[in-house]
Amino acid sequence: MLATLRLFLAVVLAFTHLTARADACPDWPAAKAQREIATLQKHIDHWDDVYHHQGRSLIADELYDQSRWRLSAWRQCFQLPAPADPLRSAAGPLAHPIVHTGLEKLHHAADIDAWLRGREAVWAQPKVDGVAVTLIYRAGVLQQAISRGDGVHGQDWTASAQKIDAIPQRLTQPLDLQVQGELYWRLHEHVQARSGSVNARATIAGLMGRKVLSAEQAQGIGLFVWDWPQGPSDWRERTATLATLGFAATAPYSQAIDSFADAQRWREHWYRTPLPFASDGIVLRQNQRPPAARWQARAPYWAVAWKYPFAQALAEVRRVNFKIGRTGRITPVLELIPVMLDDRQIKRVSVSSFKRWQELDIRPGDQVALSLAGLTIPRLDGVVLRSAERQDLLTPDPDDFHSLSCWQPTPGCESQFLARLTWLSGKQGLHLPHVGRGTWEKLLETGRLNSLVDWLTLDPAELANIAGLGPRSSARLLHSFHSARQRPFAQWLKALGLPPTGQARLADSWLALAQRNTEQWQAEPGIGPGRAAQLSAFFRDPQVLALSETLRAAGIDGF
Repeated sequence: MLATLRLFLAVVLAFTHLTARADACPDWPAAKAQREIATLQKHIDHWDDVYHHQGRSLIADELYDQSRWRLSAWRQCFQLPAPADPLRSAAGPLAHPIVHTGLEKLHHAADIDAWLRGREAVWAQPKVDGVAVTLIYRAGVLQQAISRGDGVHGQDWTASAQKIDAIPQRLTQPLDLQVQGELYWRLHEHVQARSGSVNARATIAGLMGRKVLSAEQAQGIGLFVWDWPQGPSDWRERTATLATLGFAATAPYSQAIDSFADAQRWREHWYRTPLPFASDGIVLRQNQRPPAARWQARAPYWAVAWKYPFAQALAEVRRVNFKIGRTGRITPVLELIPVMLDDRQIKRVSVSSFKRWQELDIRPGDQVALSLAGLTIPRLDGVVLRSAERQDLLTPDPDDFHSLSCWQPTPGCESQFLARLTWLSGKQGLHLPHVGRGTWEKLLETGRLNSLVDWLTLDPAELANIAGLGPRSSARLLHSFHSARQRPFAQWLKALGLPPTGQARLADSWLALAQRNTEQWQAEPGIGPGRAAQLSAFFRDPQVLALSETLRAAGIDGF
């Protein structure tokens, strides 16, 4: 049975900064609240059981943390009792001589600044992302290794520990001592800000949960001793002595903190500097602490963790919208209850395709995982938890939308028609100054646009009566519309949505192009059978032909 630290109950203190405010409680009837909370609790219990007993992580650590915070928030919102200890299944038969205290995990700089006020002799270390262990030495010889378990009792890891070169089997002095530290998976020049935790904790947890550890596997395991509970009271003396005894890795990653700025500097440094291990934050400790015999298996007052920004955020879906593009492509967009991800507030995310949305079957109330692509663009990674109640959605039929659909703003066509207008005035089309999506939305609200080119006939009096357009904006817009009449024929073709023609020769009149059949288009360089069929269909579509007649009557060159 694997026993290791998954999450300490200090999340109850931390979740208020991340997910729950008094005004953020779900507006649920009591019956629905119980169903949703029970569903989330069931998933978390399953994740805990698999992690503690099989050494497998079914969910990223930070998504697990956020799921627990959300569960705690919901329970507080509906005045339900706190859930059972997540480490209840991690306990083993061996008692720790000195309990593991755990850590309160903070995410906001203001909270760290407040924690540091009035404290002296504080030092910082990276929060190594691995599994915690107690090592017990008698007369300088390793006698026992105990997994963290529930902080009070753990599993016997001695047999595996005796195979790990990173764990000193014999100290340089024949001392009796007990140290607490982290077993981690060795990584080469790992930069946390760039690569994240790369599942390092689950890897080491799985290895330590095995009955037999191979020599090759043992070679990949490192040790970081973060405390000597009964050692010297001064941290400098403590780390220096640990180094002379054989625990050399501790001292280089233990740094004095005199101010909040120091803490911030070391956090940033370790976040962006190559390290031999994954880490999910830094730990701040003060020298002044009670004797080890009085420690308890809960977050102490003398140490705290300052977590790194989430690489993934857990977000609740508020609404599913279906955006239909100019060519008829349907892109589902999730509206989210806003969440913070790497100091960015995320309110919506694209599902990328209608097919993917169908496969994921995302509905309002679902919990989804988000990350940032290229550090700026929100990306949907998947569904973490489905709402207990599945809402019915009015979804568009993909067969109704294509490159020749929605030339008018008829019911159901509003999204694609707006996309056509936005393309027409954009850089790919007529490149009209001061005319964008917002402009078209205002004009569509007036009901004056029933075709793609009705705006050509708008006069100053009509524009002046449109809400949100002042005299200056109206004059500027009218000038842009008039300038469209001077655009060349080829530019108008692109604005209307002419399929790409590659290196094909384009005639300088609509009539000449419309007379080409599919075979003639395919004879042009760079035009294959599929594209030839698209071009032929474009010039024969009744809606497109009607537009060409309107443009001919308006005196547009080439029509």
